Amino acid sequence: MEALRQDDPRRFGPYTVLARVRETASAVQYLAHVAASPDAVVITAARPELAALPAFRRRFQAEARTADRMTGGWVQPQPVGPEDATDEDLLWTAGPYVPALTLAEAIETTGPLPERAVRILGAGLAETLSRVHATGAVLQGLAPRTVLLAGDGPRLTAFGPLGAAAAAEARSGGQLSVRLGYLTPEQVTGEEPGPASDLFVLGLLLAYAATGTTPLADGPAAEGAERIARTAPELGAVPEELRDLIARCLEKDPADRPSAGTVAAELALEGAAGLAKGGWLPEALAAAVAEQGAWARDTVAAGGPAAGPAEGLVDAPADAPVDAPPREPVDTPPGAPADGAEAVEPLPLPLPDTRTAQFGNLARRAPGTDRPTTQLSVPPELTGRPADPAPAPLPSGPAGPASALPGGVPAVPPPMVAPAPLPIPAGRSALSAARPASPAAGRRTLLIGLAAGAAGLVVGGGGALALGGGDGTADDPKPAPSHSGPAVAGLPPQPRWVYTHPAAEPAPLTAAVWNDRLLVLTGKNGATAVDLRTGRRAWQNADAADGEAALPAGKDLCFVATPSGFLWLSPKDGKTAHRVEHAALSPEMPKLSAPAFVGASGPVIWFTGSETVTVKAPPPKKGKKRGKDKQVVRAYLFAYDIVRREQLWRAPVPAGRAPGTPVHRLIAVGRNDLVVRQSPATLTPGDVRAAKGKAVFWSFDRRTGKALWTKQFGTVAPDAAAMGDDQGLLYAAVGDDVQAFETPAGKPKWTLNGTSGTPYGTPVATGAVLHTTNRDQEVGAVERETGRLRWRRSTEAAIGTAAPAVTLSTTGRTLLASDGSQVTAFAAEDGRRLWKFQDIGAQDPKGPTVTAPYRVLTSGRTAVVRRERIFYAFPVA
Repeated sequence: MEALRQDDPRRFGPYTVLARVRETASAVQYLAHVAASPDAVVITAARPELAALPAFRRRFQAEARTADRMTGGWVQPQPVGPEDATDEDLLWTAGPYVPALTLAEAIETTGPLPERAVRILGAGLAETLSRVHATGAVLQGLAPRTVLLAGDGPRLTAFGPLGAAAAAEARSGGQLSVRLGYLTPEQVTGEEPGPASDLFVLGLLLAYAATGTTPLADGPAAEGAERIARTAPELGAVPEELRDLIARCLEKDPADRPSAGTVAAELALEGAAGLAKGGWLPEALAAAVAEQGAWARDTVAAGGPAAGPAEGLVDAPADAPVDAPPREPVDTPPGAPADGAEAVEPLPLPLPDTRTAQFGNLARRAPGTDRPTTQLSVPPELTGRPADPAPAPLPSGPAGPASALPGGVPAVPPPMVAPAPLPIPAGRSALSAARPASPAAGRRTLLIGLAAGAAGLVVGGGGALALGGGDGTADDPKPAPSHSGPAVAGLPPQPRWVYTHPAAEPAPLTAAVWNDRLLVLTGKNGATAVDLRTGRRAWQNADAADGEAALPAGKDLCFVATPSGFLWLSPKDGKTAHRVEHAALSPEMPKLSAPAFVGASGPVIWFTGSETVTVKAPPPKKGKKRGKDKQVVRAYLFAYDIVRREQLWRAPVPAGRAPGTPVHRLIAVGRNDLVVRQSPATLTPGDVRAAKGKAVFWSFDRRTGKALWTKQFGTVAPDAAAMGDDQGLLYAAVGDDVQAFETPAGKPKWTLNGTSGTPYGTPVATGAVLHTTNRDQEVGAVERETGRLRWRRSTEAAIGTAAPAVTLSTTGRTLLASDGSQVTAFAAEDGRRLWKFQDIGAQDPKGPTVTAPYRVLTSGRTAVVRRERIFYAFPVA
């Protein structure tokens, strides 16, 4: 880290710049903070000379938006600088500062990593690769200086070739010159890199982490291409337990390499985050990371560089490429376009920095080759045209002392001999995404993969991903062919179909399954039906605008409750077959307000409704004036048969807070009764005071509507998670525990203790088991009769503000936990993690960031996973 230079910006938006962290090929990274916050951030600002290039600006901004869209789960949020910046303005992103060492710095400091640390490193990276490959994209961002080792796990700072570029420079005519990193056998032979190319580089990286040297790196740089293409790697120093997997990653034929999901599962079946619990770095590295964090805190507190060294201080910004060594040059072919063409050319040797004071260990060392990358970095031609003859090699001879990069890491001079450029098939852009794996994948690229990894994996700047949006239809009911090999633990199954609700229409408000045949979506524009077999849109009905509670009304009609009345729609074409206005729902209440749906069981639905009536003042006493009439709200709970289309009964309930109808939630449906609880938001102040901080549950006879009992159970709070079963037990969150109560007696039956500060969410009962969920992102199975815990597992999602929602497959064999960051599938019997799924939300790079949580519906052997307007149909047991 070093002091600011005279020409360095002092502010970026609300952030005050404190110091330089490091320079990269295309950006400068600064330590900064907001005056009101003690937390440090890292600003990654594009180099002004590169920011002036239209192609660079587009790439920089697109990558920043992509990284921001992937926020959640294993990706940290990355605020982005001004979108309306002009060509003269700086481009920048901001991300949380994370104390860490690059992999290269760690190896230089303490030597090779222990086997367990290599497993966690590889599993975290492979889990991220799995997500990337599911989109049809290729990462091309792995290198020893693009991977950070933080206290809680690995972090990735490059998300494409630009992020991992060894060097970048603006050329005349608006061209961008970029030098790339590792090369793979298929690139040597002139083929495009694919997902398997990332696995080859991962194999090199893991071997480097385990041994301190990179396979195939020994020997002249000019012969690097030949070694990559034909020489077998020497892996004798790799620990035996890892040798076979790394060897398979380094197979010359891409088809022989394992998929990213396979690598992740073999390295850490429980996920990188699970294996990393309790710490993962060797003691010396952990101490160095902790010292860096303390130094950064002191710097923020002091408003500038604190006293004392901070060697190797690093960060985890969203889009920053890393300070990899320069690579051999490849020139732009004649006639390359001026606007944004990417090319590769020689850059001058780095010069010593004499303008600033340096912090940390800046001892000069003789220049040397960075063997982990330089010897394997024969760069391909990037512009998509046949390559010209190689330029003259760089001058040989003494290069002088190397300039110290931030953190005390010496800069590395470029290789002294430049090999001839290699031809690449026409049409290949320097920073393009991978070719679609198949026509179906090309139409609707997905981000599907093992979402586990070290907590907070940072996905940074790099190549723009091919994130294709759906068109609202499914052209082929069959799943798209997979190119990732056999299914493995952790990797989600290929979806049977994907449906994307049209962007021109508002996102659906509700989703429901109708008779295992249709997915019925309701929203501002009406109801939409999607065929559950194919994912194709079947029909629309505008009459059902703002509807909810799409339910089967027998085998021939679909019931939808709307603000104006009840509708019965034909499942064949969506036409309205019957309509009942609110005034006709209850003959005794012609002024019935819009009903509030409570729940359903079979053909019977329950809803609350109210009406305002005039209560006349009583006759005045002699000599007194007559009082004023009063307007009184009367509320009722209704039972309604949607097949027979008639009211079964109504029962009075408290009117609740004015105005509007009181909202109730269905807690349990027993053999002879149902139990409801009023929403705390609709309780009157008097009701709240009378309840004394406890929830009040109401029970009604299912046949007659007669009120059976009103009860409070233990200290269950008004907003605590609760559900009941058909055996007369009520399960509720009490503080940090789950308790079972006998109804209506209220006697506690058993208690399952939880963890302090992580309350339980709403459980799901099936057979003799109760499936639990808590805010610590754990799900489990408890015996309903005794409360004995059968199993408990973590979803490995980032801890949020709510417990995951749990859903059982129709067979009861698969438990699906969904939250704001992912869906995790478990075997309901023993809690084995089956797979995890994340998507990227709205796939339009210019669209809004998707923050909607995942939700799951099940039908037969299909689980429909929803995130806002995108729906995925996964096969489940």
